[in-house]
Amino acid sequence: MANIAELDKKLNDAILSGKAMEAFDELYDDNVVMQENSEPEFRGKEYNRKREIEFFASVEAWHGGRVLSTATNNDVSFSEWEMDLSLKGVGRITMTQVAVRKWKNGKIVHERFYHK
Repeated sequence: MANIAELDKKLNDAILSGKAMEAFDELYDDNVVMQENSEPEFRGKEYNRKREIEFFASVEAWHGGRVLSTATNNDVSFSEWEMDLSLKGVGRITMTQVAVRKWKNGKIVHERFYHK
């Protein structure tokens, strides 16, 4: 099994190359918990898959993105992102966020996004 840093890079590279949902299916646990900032948690892969599909459907155009920095510590990975995109009804924005992922047996069991 790949180490956490390799798995995190695999996921980040997939997102940047337009294959986020393929990576979601491969790398997220069936009981994954996802969260935005301190909002309520969203539980389960099926529910979170629908949320991810809704997010990507709201993107009118992807102008670019990059991972600014990453770090891993035991079973946790951190990725700092900057994305340039246009959202339906919002327009073009630059979005920055940090994704904190907890891994178990090669799958993400918890992912929390910190952003403004």
